[in-house]
Amino acid sequence: MAGVAFSKAIMSAELSNLVGYPAAFLTTIAFVPQAWRSWRTRDLSGISLPMYALFTLGVAFWLAYGILLGSVPIMLGNGITLALASVVLALKIRHSRAG
Repeated sequence: MAGVAFSKAIMSAELSNLVGYPAAFLTTIAFVPQAWRSWRTRDLSGISLPMYALFTLGVAFWLAYGILLGSVPIMLGNGITLALASVVLALKIRHSRAG
């Protein structure tokens, strides 16, 4: 009986990773064009500062959640997304102060 439960736990973890890694990759890679465009053009007029600040904070909490769970897909995806979102947020704050 214990062997069956262990086997199901392993399969569940493998299935979670099969879903988690592509999810982390796709949601993270979605930020690359925005971060690149923002960095290159410095045009952040279409970005809402309050929304992006809340989003970045939310991603930081998702990263903390992934760390607490020990979930590599959640940690990787949100760590990279946090870095990209932080760049865009910093540019937006700098742009808001200059304008």
